[in-house]
Amino acid sequence: KNNKFGIAFEEALPLYLRAAALPQLKIAGIACHIGSQLLDPAPAAAATQRLLALTDQLAQRGIGLEHIDLGGGKGIRYRDEAVPSAADYLAPILALTAGRRERLLFAPGRALVGAAGLLLTRVQVLKPGSSKNFAIVDAAMNDLLRPALYDAWHDILPVSRAAPGRTARRYEVVGPVCESGDFLGHERELALAEGDLLAVMAAGAYGMAMASNYNSRPRAAELLIDGERLHLIRARETTDDLCALERMMPASLPDDR
Repeated sequence: KNNKFGIAFEEALPLYLRAAALPQLKIAGIACHIGSQLLDPAPAAAATQRLLALTDQLAQRGIGLEHIDLGGGKGIRYRDEAVPSAADYLAPILALTAGRRERLLFAPGRALVGAAGLLLTRVQVLKPGSSKNFAIVDAAMNDLLRPALYDAWHDILPVSRAAPGRTARRYEVVGPVCESGDFLGHERELALAEGDLLAVMAAGAYGMAMASNYNSRPRAAELLIDGERLHLIRARETTDDLCALERMMPASLPDDR
């Protein structure tokens, strides 16, 4: 009720009746989306019950639906979450919808691709401080916005084992963008040296899709790993790419401007 999405549940039936009276419209289905990063099947099952009840009310009034879209939201592991399997998450929904004629639709995007991607970044500078130590890396909030936008946790792991004798310290893992909120992780216990590679995990969802060119930073390349084969699936941007759509204004405008 506090978000811009959708309509209030109690308004749905009157709106369907109004839409059914308009010859320009064909009513095909109904959709809901109750949230993201859901780890408990119960809320999705409860939403399904309400949607089915409304679907039956519509059928009683001669409005038959072709599909029921239950949206997305199934969560993944970012830190230490207990994530249900797809079968366990869907079991109560499938039990409620068994035998129905409507086609069921889902949008499990994050659950499919979130854990399949990571952001590879290199430590540029280790900056000790009186209260915090900073590991400045070459990736930034423009590459992965979720930490800065949502205070979201992504595991940050060293790609190689630390050299013997290297001391672990607690670091703020930050990027080089000129924003105090430009960070990838707070208070991470890592044994680092400048030049180390780090993997920011579970970046396959809302990673490149939310990336930007803020601070005139070209976006990173994307690589697909298929066993021992490596495929470039998105080329690294260049500074020329950033200017490609810009046009130089003439030195003076014509009098009839």
